[in-house]
Amino acid sequence: QVQLAESGGGLVQAGGSLRLSCAASGRTFSSYSMGWFRQTPGNEREFVAVIGQGGYTTYYADSVKGRFTISRDNAKSTAYLQMNSLKPEETAVYYCAAKFGGMTVVVTAYNTWGPGTQGTVSP
Repeated sequence: QVQLAESGGGLVQAGGSLRLSCAASGRTFSSYSMGWFRQTPGNEREFVAVIGQGGYTTYYADSVKGRFTISRDNAKSTAYLQMNSLKPEETAVYYCAAKFGGMTVVVTAYNTWGPGTQGTVSP
């Protein structure tokens, strides 16, 4: 099983960019699909993007298509989320998560989560 740690959050102005990283420990990173989710206070955790084990297949929430890009480097056991043209309403804690095997957007299918990183977008 892997352990995850996000980094790269911070404060940006609307229209700006952030690049999040998710570093995984363990030797089986390439066996896991990796997802990014976000959560704001009082709301459920929301799917953002997912990438398959080999890095060739991706899927995005409609709200981020064309602005966010998910990627991974299996040699470095790291997943990334490049976020461009950010909006104030996208201020949230961003989490990466790992699921053994194939991709899914279902939050409850992921059994390994990082602690999260705060991304704040000012107007």
